[in-house]
Amino acid sequence: MRVLITGAHGLLGAAIASAFRDCEAVQPLDRSALDITDPAAVDAAITAARPDLIVNCAAYNDVDGAETHAQHALEVNAFAVLDLARAARAHDAALVHYSSDFIFDGTAERPYAETDPPNPRSVYASSKLLGDWFAADAGRAYVLRVESLFGGPGIRAGARRGSLGGIVDRIMADGEVPVFVDRTVSPSYTPDVAAATRRLIEQQAPPGTYHCVNGGAATWAEIAAESARLLGRPLRMKPLTLDSVPLRAPRPRYCALSNARLRSLGIAMPPWQDALRRYIEDLTTQ
Repeated sequence: MRVLITGAHGLLGAAIASAFRDCEAVQPLDRSALDITDPAAVDAAITAARPDLIVNCAAYNDVDGAETHAQHALEVNAFAVLDLARAARAHDAALVHYSSDFIFDGTAERPYAETDPPNPRSVYASSKLLGDWFAADAGRAYVLRVESLFGGPGIRAGARRGSLGGIVDRIMADGEVPVFVDRTVSPSYTPDVAAATRRLIEQQAPPGTYHCVNGGAATWAEIAAESARLLGRPLRMKPLTLDSVPLRAPRPRYCALSNARLRSLGIAMPPWQDALRRYIEDLTTQ
């Protein structure tokens, strides 16, 4: 299998490159090698690589920044996905695209399923939902919704590792840890997401949308407490609520995702506690 990966130097892109490293040919491209907002460059790269699979890990992830840079957020998260999808169809390649829990409004009281109606509440969320829809132009498209990404190959303390990585950094430095006590998430350990992605492709699962997060759900305060316990360090927590923090873009209050569709295919995502343990063990033994 020949694989082309966009956004290959990010948290998820690095994990995908590692998970597919033993394939016939893997071409990991970061933004300097391929700007996915350039349709001509996208077509040229795919024509040259002749991939069987395109995995799009590139995204505009500045949730607050998207409110004032809406055009750029839409270019990266929506229209570039349409260009990738059309190129994938033209070259008979499958497309994997990663979406977000933010496409939901966060008012649910149980984990969201793939069939629940979206209701984005910000520019970022809307741009990601458009990307979901545009990816379908590929014909064989897998839209995997992830959230709160953490971990990845070669990730070191101090490097950009997402919100959970920042929490762990602060605990290890005995610093104060500001965390939301009223925002519930299903964290996504990038090696687990990458492994599930490969299994979906290898077993030729039906194309469509899948929620691909670690099992279970917790508030950020609960995640911070478990991180401190695993690290054997005290937690100097600064409790926050969504209403107490001036955020330019609203965040979903409850955005746990259900993995039931993945599980129905025999792909079981480990619980978030297990993923966090492996992440911290890897981080502290480097």
